[in-house]
Amino acid sequence: MPDENDFAVASEEAAVLKGLTEAEQVLFRSMHPSDTYAPPDRYAERWRDIAAIPAYAAYARRALEAAAERVEALHRGVIPYVAEKAFTADEVDALGRAARTALFRDEPWLPALLDRLLPGVAVAPTAAKTLPSQALLFELVRAGRDFPTPELVTAVRAARAATRHGGVPKQLDKNLKKVEANLVERVEVALRQPTLGFGPDGVLRRELGPYEAVVTAGAGGATLTWSKDGRALRSVPAPARRDHPAEVKELRDLAKRVDIQHGTLARALEAGWTADMMPPYARWRAELAEHPVARAVVRRLIWEIETAPGAWWAVLPEFDALPDAPEDAAVRLWHPLRSDPETVESWRDLITGRELRQPFKQAFREIYRLTPAEEGTRDYSNRFAGHLVHYRRMFALFRARAWTSRLLGPWDGGEEDAASRTLAAGEWTVDFRHALADWSDDDLIASTDQVRFRRRTMRGFQEASLAEVPPLVLSEAMRDVDLFVGLTSIAADPEWRDGGRRPYWEQAGFGELNGTARTRRDVLERILPRLKIADRCTLDGRCLVVRGELRTYKIHLGSANIRMAPDDAYLCVVPASRKPDGKVFLPFEDDRLSLILSKAFLLADDARITDDSILTQIKRPSS
Repeated sequence: MPDENDFAVASEEAAVLKGLTEAEQVLFRSMHPSDTYAPPDRYAERWRDIAAIPAYAAYARRALEAAAERVEALHRGVIPYVAEKAFTADEVDALGRAARTALFRDEPWLPALLDRLLPGVAVAPTAAKTLPSQALLFELVRAGRDFPTPELVTAVRAARAATRHGGVPKQLDKNLKKVEANLVERVEVALRQPTLGFGPDGVLRRELGPYEAVVTAGAGGATLTWSKDGRALRSVPAPARRDHPAEVKELRDLAKRVDIQHGTLARALEAGWTADMMPPYARWRAELAEHPVARAVVRRLIWEIETAPGAWWAVLPEFDALPDAPEDAAVRLWHPLRSDPETVESWRDLITGRELRQPFKQAFREIYRLTPAEEGTRDYSNRFAGHLVHYRRMFALFRARAWTSRLLGPWDGGEEDAASRTLAAGEWTVDFRHALADWSDDDLIASTDQVRFRRRTMRGFQEASLAEVPPLVLSEAMRDVDLFVGLTSIAADPEWRDGGRRPYWEQAGFGELNGTARTRRDVLERILPRLKIADRCTLDGRCLVVRGELRTYKIHLGSANIRMAPDDAYLCVVPASRKPDGKVFLPFEDDRLSLILSKAFLLADDARITDDSILTQIKRPSS
């Protein structure tokens, strides 16, 4: 219930808009806080223009400060509390626009204000389980979804912890996933990492009575351990759970938050490759390499430091001392595309030999260069056209990899689309065309088509030839498309062979290796000698060959499909029939490689298989 002496949020905005130019007013008339129908690049461009208007930027600060002051007045009892009445609908809309403006501009005053406003608007000043304004809380979170910052994520989590409303935490969790997913696209902002109270060594200690709790932000994720009088305890001591339940929950939540922060940072760094992000050495060292929380991610990656103009020094901080370099020297992530094959092999040998698992695939990253066929087609690539994929799986991967696409289906306009992703800090867009091929049942099948690129110009995004695309942008875009096809192709479905489209399944399921599969072969060459089944395994062309007691098996390195010697009969093994024996080191996460190794361990010891569905196939007489 707004006080008559409050800053008039909605009417003040109207007055500011009235003083703008006609073109600036048109911008506002074309926008809506929940405008999800505009293409992402147009949406961001409009807010970029709005955020550049000085008068509106000044209003945004006044409006948000007034909102925070009103909420604080509610909690002090200066304004009578009525649930959900702290702000009118018009005020919520205006504050949503103000928040988007401030978030887009990444205003330095905003973090402290969010810390006041968000938790305050999420909890009643009484013991009631209501809120001053759910509408404003969720509008501010939606604004953060559009233009996220790490500080907004922190403030939303504080609001979640503060609220007593039963349904609000679930909604906040759902929105936080979107906020954090979008944060990786604002690379410079995402690199601003909070310390969360950790010391320089990445450790946080807390005394709870006679017990000490220690949270460690390590390479394998955050760990929470307990001790008493210097003696380690196996789990949370019951007295600490009983006497300090809030503190125990806070520590557990902190460990989870560290893991989330690590994941967000890793995704931001990976997404920043195409932008060729190059922070100065002093900032990189202080805010990333030596940061209490971020260091666990950053130190396991290979970096290049420009020690002299044009001279780049590659370093892996986990093993190497940082070089002497000017404070303003540029720093960038090393990429195999910019290196010679011998150097790439050396890094791969080091990482495998030291059993270092990188936060994402870097040393073993696939690279994709322009092919002669693509030079011929000029404006588009057919490299990944003509595949049949499980559509809903591919659509989920689009979302996970920050691609946008309309959901296809048997409805008007749902037959085809182009999934898109913006790269190189908004300068390039890649489009991956696909169409429905079969919707006769719940498992929709799509066919893949061309990959095209567009570049930003004064007239918006315009189509460009493949030769114009920067090599790193081309490589990273093609890598994503290869990933989509490789992980969702029906060729990798062990039970598809009994369905239709058998010729495609046969050709793709045992065909030439794609870039990801060639990388799997490279990894296997290094780790096979270390495995307990090494004497039963060899690499032969496209396959890992496993010699069992009953038969010899060829596991395709792309699809993980299996054929048996001597007649190449197909062997259907449903995933997860058996896990690899013992711990198998992999330098990066790859579910398909883990599946191949799982099948290899199973088949190397085929005499001990008890699954009748597998044994029947193995013991069937050769044709």
